[in-house]
Amino acid sequence: MGNLTNPTYISAVLNRFDFSFQKKYGQNFLIDDNILSKIIDSAEITKEDTVLEIGPGIGTMTEELAKAASEVICVEIDSHLIPILEDTLFNYSNITIINNDILKTDIEEISNKYNNGKPFKVVANLPYYITTPIIMQLLENKLPIESITVMVQKEVAQRMITGPGSKDYGALSLAVQYYTKPEIVCDVPANCFMPKPNVDSTVIKLTVNQEYTTVVDNEELLFDCIRASFNQRRKTLSNGLKNYPKLNLDKEQIAKALSKANLRQDIRGEVLTLDEFIELSNIINQIQNEDI
Repeated sequence: MGNLTNPTYISAVLNRFDFSFQKKYGQNFLIDDNILSKIIDSAEITKEDTVLEIGPGIGTMTEELAKAASEVICVEIDSHLIPILEDTLFNYSNITIINNDILKTDIEEISNKYNNGKPFKVVANLPYYITTPIIMQLLENKLPIESITVMVQKEVAQRMITGPGSKDYGALSLAVQYYTKPEIVCDVPANCFMPKPNVDSTVIKLTVNQEYTTVVDNEELLFDCIRASFNQRRKTLSNGLKNYPKLNLDKEQIAKALSKANLRQDIRGEVLTLDEFIELSNIINQIQNEDI
């Protein structure tokens, strides 16, 4: 590993460019070689891969990705980091730096331009404050992505992998498990970053799969049912479905759907598995079509 995990060297670089950490961007730079190695190894980057890195910071992980991959496309929101990246990554010809907000970036266009539309791998140390929106954008938009290996807040990683009955179980858990196979890589203490955050982190790998797409009749309806059940977590699933405007279901339709799905009328959504949500949404879709 290079100097970009050395706090003294990092400080010197930042001082040279008169850089100040921006709290609004959630900037915490990784300074641990072992964790960096684990991220690169778990992402399984090869010379055949094009990698999309979100939030490269000063290029710590970018440098190692560039050594392992064919091409690395970096999207960095902070314009003050662009000249620093151009300096720290000067020796690498296979890196493209894009100064933009990842949530406003056309990722499909990037794939077409830099990877001939083929699936690429995403690697990132995600800002805690927008972790979920970024993950959901990458997954819901059916972008050409093979895997997503990211550093996130430890509690968020737990929400991604947990199952029914847990207080952490919710819409994020179900979405991640619907679109991917999630796997915890390692936990990362706060002292592995500069500056040190107030929370610990976890590296998680999400391998994209299409396991469920062939058995879901209406994907939008499935996630409406999931959101409805967790919007009013303390209430019954029946009440959650009834009170969710987008579903436009009456009591009779809900009772019929729950009965057909072999679910109790007083069941709560937080105890349903993903397979049970899929079955229920398929039944609701059928009932809605029958009533047209």
